[in-house]
Amino acid sequence: MDGRTLEPHHDCPVEVALEALKGRWTTLVLRELMHGDKSYGALSQSLPKLSDKVLTDVLTHLRKCGVVSRTVFRGFPNRTLYRLTATGWEIRPLLIELYRTGLRMRKLC
Repeated sequence: MDGRTLEPHHDCPVEVALEALKGRWTTLVLRELMHGDKSYGALSQSLPKLSDKVLTDVLTHLRKCGVVSRTVFRGFPNRTLYRLTATGWEIRPLLIELYRTGLRMRKLC
């Protein structure tokens, strides 16, 4: 080693995946969507400590990362559903393994 600290690269696959999962509430929103498609209201009810602004920000971030899709059904009133994309479903096994690792680490920390 030459003593230099390497900078994370925005095109590193690990950094890209971690960027999609960043944020305190992101994994909880993903967990809710892994149980099925949800309206904004249903997500809000299932995560009552999450403010509307933060929920909106998390959903926007996940949509930009291609993890969640948003579909608006016209009617009165309009209905909006959020669902995991194929990429979103690819994250599921990672979160399950993080959960298992966390259980093991919790005993050590």
